[in-house]
Amino acid sequence: MPLLFAGILMTGCTKDFEEANTSGNVPIDVTPDLLLGGVIRNTMNQQVNEAWGIGNIVVQYHAKIQFVNEDRYLWNEQNGIWNMTYGNYRNLQAIFAKVGSDNTNAYNAVALILKSWIFAQATEAYGDIPYSEAGKAKTDAIYTPKYDTQESIYNGILADLKTANEILAVSTTSIAGDIMYGGGPSSLAKWRKLANSLRLRYLLRISAKKDVKAEMQSIIGDPANNPIFTGNADNAVLKYEAQAPNQWPLYGARVGSFDEFRVSKTLDDRLTALADPRLNIFGRPSQASVGAGTPRIEGIPNGLGDVDALNYNGGPQGVSRVGYTFACLVCNDNGQAVPVPNAPQALLMTYAELQFLLAEAREKDLISTGTAETYYLNGINANFDYWRSVVPSQYGIDLTMPANYLTQTGVAYTGTSSEKLGKIALQKWVSLYFNGLEGWFEWRRTRMPEVIPGPANLNDNKVPIRYIYPQSEQSLNATNRNEAVARQGEDTQNTATWINK
Repeated sequence: MPLLFAGILMTGCTKDFEEANTSGNVPIDVTPDLLLGGVIRNTMNQQVNEAWGIGNIVVQYHAKIQFVNEDRYLWNEQNGIWNMTYGNYRNLQAIFAKVGSDNTNAYNAVALILKSWIFAQATEAYGDIPYSEAGKAKTDAIYTPKYDTQESIYNGILADLKTANEILAVSTTSIAGDIMYGGGPSSLAKWRKLANSLRLRYLLRISAKKDVKAEMQSIIGDPANNPIFTGNADNAVLKYEAQAPNQWPLYGARVGSFDEFRVSKTLDDRLTALADPRLNIFGRPSQASVGAGTPRIEGIPNGLGDVDALNYNGGPQGVSRVGYTFACLVCNDNGQAVPVPNAPQALLMTYAELQFLLAEAREKDLISTGTAETYYLNGINANFDYWRSVVPSQYGIDLTMPANYLTQTGVAYTGTSSEKLGKIALQKWVSLYFNGLEGWFEWRRTRMPEVIPGPANLNDNKVPIRYIYPQSEQSLNATNRNEAVARQGEDTQNTATWINK
């Protein structure tokens, strides 16, 4: 009898087992359009969060008045980019698998562009990282991927962007899920321009390590086959919605946490010296100055200790808060308009950035097309125009460029080549405000404009130049991680990677 009962149980448990244990609420097959939207949203949100937590601090757009570890370079682990890269790469791989070997499918090209961008961020932040074997646990049972050299990663990134350009040249795919450029056939031209503009970004980024002249000129000299951004309409930005869940990511921050971040005196001093009205986008008059009837932006030096930072200039009311366009929804000051919740945008790459990199490339004779001054002036005008299109009119911020702005000594494209490159770097620095870690990546490459560690810094008066690897890698992928450290150098935030050696 017990044996019979056991047999009945076994039969009952195995009959229709697969059907009974398959949830109808969990998808087992997802189309590229659904995956694409999620990847864009996730990666662009991280771009905002990375700028807020480290990027805007390390190159001194912002400073902190409380809980000042980031501003004193006590960084420890910064795993946001690492997790974003490998988490979203799984979904990009699913797009590649769905598309297969179809080299006319635009989803393939867009996925290659996004893959290139996120891996560029990761290798810039950490150095050598898993790349060629990344994400192959399911397909190839590779659970401990090797760390590729930064040089080989950049070779792969540039090759993928070139392939994406070639696919988009012939593709007629009408993509959906494209929350960056809107999808449909018209978006393909913009993705293609982004692919080639990113190629120029990354070629310039490695130009101190490799001869990139021929490849840069082949792009800029052949716009028919290698189109690039031609105006702000091509900007790769994510426009947020007024309502959750696709709101500006910082709207989820506590008011107190948000108000720890203030305008850096470095940003204040540089833009004030140029009478640059963009300062009024990035900061608000201090509450103390408004109360005294003399409203003005008042920045705080970076890298102060906790007590000095909290008491600087009489305390928080004497230090300017971050610009109204980026503020939390209840962080408005007395007398200000009601916040416009869909005003801020996440930046991937802009036409202004492209023009500044072309100005530098032309000044250094890396390209022979155009003039450095024209590119430089285009970049300044484009950044002014961009912010005029973003900042709500009801905020009452006058962004009219002063009549003498472009001809004043600190801006006019005059002087030695070194002085011209310094002016390009300064204006590019301004244009990269709130663009992830791009301002930091560019400062590391050029060391311009200057970043001076604060007086209470905890990093031996050195500005950090990389993120340390996640501690989890020591237990989950120790052999490959240790091999990378032996090749690259000690796993500290002061170790230069290949691109910066």
